[in-house]
This record gives sequence, C-alpha cells and structure tokens, in this order.
Amino acid sequence: MGGDLADVRVWAGELDAVHERFVHRFSRTEPRESALAYMRGLIAPLERKNGWTLAEQAGHAAPDRIHRLLNRIEWEADEVLDDVRDYVVENLGDREAVLIVDDTGFLKKGTRSAGVQRQYSGTAGRTENCQVGVFLAYAAGGGRTLIDRRLYLPASWTDDRERCRRAGIDDEVGFETKVVMAKKMVRRAIADKIPFRWVTADAAYGFSKGWRSGLEQADVFHVMATTRHDTVVTRWALDHPVQDLFTGLPRQKWKRRSCGRGAHGPRVFDWARVEVRPWHREDRRHWVLARRSVRRPEELSYYIAYCPSGATLDELIHIAGSRWAVEECFQTAKQECGLDDYQVRRYPGWHRHITLAIAAHACLTVLRARDLDAGKAETDPPSSSTSASPRSDA
Repeated sequence: MGGDLADVRVWAGELDAVHERFVHRFSRTEPRESALAYMRGLIAPLERKNGWTLAEQAGHAAPDRIHRLLNRIEWEADEVLDDVRDYVVENLGDREAVLIVDDTGFLKKGTRSAGVQRQYSGTAGRTENCQVGVFLAYAAGGGRTLIDRRLYLPASWTDDRERCRRAGIDDEVGFETKVVMAKKMVRRAIADKIPFRWVTADAAYGFSKGWRSGLEQADVFHVMATTRHDTVVTRWALDHPVQDLFTGLPRQKWKRRSCGRGAHGPRVFDWARVEVRPWHREDRRHWVLARRSVRRPEELSYYIAYCPSGATLDELIHIAGSRWAVEECFQTAKQECGLDDYQVRRYPGWHRHITLAIAAHACLTVLRARDLDAGKAETDPPSSSTSASPRSDA
C-alpha cells in the first residue's frame, strides 16, 4: 500500500510539472485548474473516462467545467502541444530517434462528430462509422510517445461547409489527404528542430513517391513500407517493379533476423535488400528491402530505404521494425490515458482532448524511462569512464 501511494505521488508530481509547462496558455484560473484535473482523470484507474466520471474524479458536482474546457473556453491546443513536445524532447530527446506516422480510428455513432463517416478503421480492422486521426510518434532509446495529431476530414465533410461550421471547422480548413497531413507533421518536427535520424511509416504512407522524394530532398533518412506494385529506378529500367527484384535472389542473400519484440515474442522474418538508383551521391544509398514470412514464404512485404552509405541491413531492419512502436503508443494511450474515451463532437474539442491525452501519455512514458534508468544504474557494474560515445547527426 505504501508503495502504491508513493507511485501516485510521483505520478501526480510529474503531471503537475507537465501542466506547469503550458499553464500560461490559459488566461484564467478555471481552465488552468480544469486542464490539470482532466489529465489526472485521464490516468486515473476509471472504467470509463467521460465528462461525468472525470468531473467526479475532480470533485465537481457536474461535468460543466470539463465541457467548458473542451468546447467553449478559448485556448490553442497547438500551443499546448508545442509545450508538451518540448517536455518530451527535454526528457527523451535522441539524435538517433525515429519519427513514425500512422493513423488510428475512433468508433462513433451518428453523423454529427467532426470527420465521422463510414471509413476504414485500423482499430476495428474493417469499415466502420468512425473518426480517423493521423498521428506522429517519437521513438527514442528511452521510450516512445505521441507528439503530433490531426483529425482527418473526408471530402464528404469539406465539400459541405455548413456542416463543417456546425462542427466548429473553420472555412479555411480544406480537404487534405492523410499523406499531406503526415508531410506537414514531419515538416513541423524538422522546423522545430526535434532531434531524430529516421522516418518510417506503413505502406499507406510509404507508397507515396512524392513524399519519399520530398524527404530525400531534405536529406531525411527513411525506411518506408510500400506495396508490391511500387516501382523503382534500377540499372535496367526506370520503373522496375519492386517484387521482381527478389525473384531468383540467391539463398545466401536472405538473412533471418528479428525486427523487434511483439506481443508473442521476437518478430522473426527472412530479409534481403537490393540496391537501386546506383547513380546517386556517393555518401547515400537507396535500397529496396524484402521481408519474407518464415512459415509462409510466399508472403512478402517491401520497403524503400534512403540512408547513409554505411547503413547495414540490420540497421535498416531495426528502423522498419520500429514502426510497431506507434501501435504500442495507441494501445497504451487508449488503455491508460483515455485517448479514445471522449464525448466531444466539435473539431477544436477533438484536438483539445487528444492533446491533453498526449500530455498524460508523455508524462507516464517519461516516468517509466526514469524507472528503467534507475533500475539499470542499480544493476550495471561501475565503469571507469562516464563519457558517452558521440552520435552522428542526421
């Protein structure tokens, strides 16, 4: 019991520290207090995290203050997100970190919630009535957490401006594909000098030649999943299908490797790579990677990589496997921080709730990273040198 109480005090203290980062974004006392109470409720062990339960957790007689925080009081969620990202960088910042793009669905009833329609939900694994959010995750040596978010608005919404206005969507907010949203989030991370070395995403984003080209022009290293229908430039053709590159590849070119741990242990596949675009600059390389199932060798997945000339196959496999970190972020943020447990319909309210849930998740991630560091310090033998080896800059 004493240990549990100590843990609660640590969590509460760290949540206060996160809140202090952005308390100046609120002009009045009520929203400042409500934001902290809201985050405390999001990480509390509540079966449901809606307006009533969060209000009760905060000691309020009714959810009015919570509703005002999310829907009525003026504050900029993007500004709060900036402060949360600064907190993440200060505590987890790593020049070898990976930025990961992915989206997740939020199942909803009715037609009034901003962006809702019948669309594919990765969460459900099928087409459902839902909202879809596009997210950017930060995966570093110390931990992984979410650092950006945007609500996807289908064309059925942006083509109906009156419907948009009723949902709090400004007239200047037009239709954007999920890939365009991803580009903007990565560009924002670069502009804000978030330390990282790699970008990765699944085939829904990695198939975009335009985005891959843009990352390359900015000299941003990436390993992007793509489909077997994608094409690349080789010595033999301008549009060489990626799947044809591995037909008849010698057996010794395939290496059995784990690309990280999953729910059922290491994710082990057979991997191979073939160099493409051979006339590029000397210190950079382009590769196509193939990942083949050990049990069902007819099942292959493909990746396009742009990287330093010295990047090894094992390093590229590690980056490809790091994409699953964003799925872990979604799972823990939904289970522990109420990411998908909200009752807002308006566009600003969605971004406000998600931002505060991201702040709560970042707080827990940092605390766990500190626990791991403390545990490692207790078990590691004393070293004669405390200097860290230098890392190359991306």
